[in-house]
Amino acid sequence: MRTGLYPGTFDPMTRGHQDIIHRACALVDSLVIGVAINRDKGPLFTMEERVAMIERECANIDTNGTEIVVHPFENLLIDCATDVGASMIIRGLRAVSDFEYEFQMVGMNRAMNAEIETVFLMADANHQAIASKLVKEITRLGGDISTFVSKSVAEELLKKYA
Repeated sequence: MRTGLYPGTFDPMTRGHQDIIHRACALVDSLVIGVAINRDKGPLFTMEERVAMIERECANIDTNGTEIVVHPFENLLIDCATDVGASMIIRGLRAVSDFEYEFQMVGMNRAMNAEIETVFLMADANHQAIASKLVKEITRLGGDISTFVSKSVAEELLKKYA
């Protein structure tokens, strides 16, 4: 059984995240969505809210029979991958700037555990511009986010900024 770990803060979960999850399901038998507790980012949603959001949104994704597990974590990514039995870390890339950061991360992770591979999935062209940070800013300023997130996520964002 092949297990993959797709980590992120998912603050909030976007259509880009959903696309990567759907496509990652074709690569693994079990996909663990690692929800990072990153206090430096100052998330808008609590950990509990983000986990619930991901679980709800994943119920609408065609997983091709792949089991999805949502797993909060606060330790090193490579340690989380070991903890959940992942043989690969799955990362989504939107632009060259994403690659530069991810390239460094892969090197550090391989130095700590060479048994775990990192797989990059390029964002679908329709989702390349979507970033959670920008979605929150657009919401805060009264813009339309309906093409970037699901209806239920949009509603949760609007409640936060009401």
